[in-house]
Amino acid sequence: MKPAVAALLACSALCSGAARGELLLSANDAHSVNVNGVTTTPVNPPPDNLSVIDMAQNPPKTLATIDVPTSVAGPPMAVALSHDESFAIVVSANKPDPKNPGKAIANDEVSVVDLTASPPKIVQTTHAGDGAAGVAISPDGKLALVANRAAGTLSVFTLDGKTLTPSATLELAGKASGPCGVVFTKDGKNALLTRDDNMVSVLNIDGDKVTVAPRPVITGVHPYSIDVTSDGKFAATGNMGRSDADVSTVSLIDLSKKPYRVVDQAAVPAGPEGLRFSPDGKFLVIASQDNSNKPPSAPYATDHGVLRVFSVKDGKLAAVVDAPVGHWSQGAAFSPNGKKILVQNMVERNILVFGFDGSKLTPEAPIPVNGGAAAIAIASP
Repeated sequence: MKPAVAALLACSALCSGAARGELLLSANDAHSVNVNGVTTTPVNPPPDNLSVIDMAQNPPKTLATIDVPTSVAGPPMAVALSHDESFAIVVSANKPDPKNPGKAIANDEVSVVDLTASPPKIVQTTHAGDGAAGVAISPDGKLALVANRAAGTLSVFTLDGKTLTPSATLELAGKASGPCGVVFTKDGKNALLTRDDNMVSVLNIDGDKVTVAPRPVITGVHPYSIDVTSDGKFAATGNMGRSDADVSTVSLIDLSKKPYRVVDQAAVPAGPEGLRFSPDGKFLVIASQDNSNKPPSAPYATDHGVLRVFSVKDGKLAAVVDAPVGHWSQGAAFSPNGKKILVQNMVERNILVFGFDGSKLTPEAPIPVNGGAAAIAIASP
């Protein structure tokens, strides 16, 4: 059993233990709101925060909510959970501008949260680059990468226990490269970095030395969220396109041999931000906004997003089932046992929960959060 995590439910002082492989994290942006399709920053917003959720209980139970800077700007990959679930790293791509209330500016904050403390707490704050949008922890827990979308760079940190130390900054193709999401391969020898300039960079990892391989993977227009199967054989990207009425795509990348290459593509509704493989790698879930974040007057606006589940077999994607979700949906994840699918909604400020039996989706009680549910993390199988 891992050390207890305090439950901060209302005025309760109860404590609850959670075993390894049961925690889900939701990074919640309280300074970005979407009202009638217009995203703004309120004056004097409440703090952003992190929800720690126990997926072993049915229904899932929020164990703690603590103030941590974060942001919806970028893919829903602004939080990473260590393999042993003892700590998390949360990044923040933007923040309220202290000089101009009601406006937001780029941020570079990186917070390390000790999940074994009672209650969980921030134990380190450091800095990456402007627009720190995506974060990943290496399989051996010795390296962390942060994609700095506004700066056009990748920050490399070494990890010693729960302490980050800046190691290097990789310059990409200027600010237009817009690095977004990053994920390690299962052997830790490579990482994949999605970029606004329509490519996925392959990163070579040698200890704490990170270099960009000369051949990128070309998936689709504006690759954004990315994930890797538990067996390390495949990766998938959600390709945002313009996120403006046109359908988007999802790409399946074969990682079994080099050079890595796209082996299948599928159309999905516009704005596929949520993307995650099931623990056994047999399914891929996509949560698309489908223009639900547009003004109602827009001719293509919709009243909800779309959750789509694909099967993954023999390097091919096949649609299995769809379900409606909320507005401006962000991250998606499977429960550790693969029997539940979770989808974050910024506007509704909740996480939808669906039971999943391999063919059907059954809505269950949603999980409320204190802010827009912006990024999601669950420990790797």
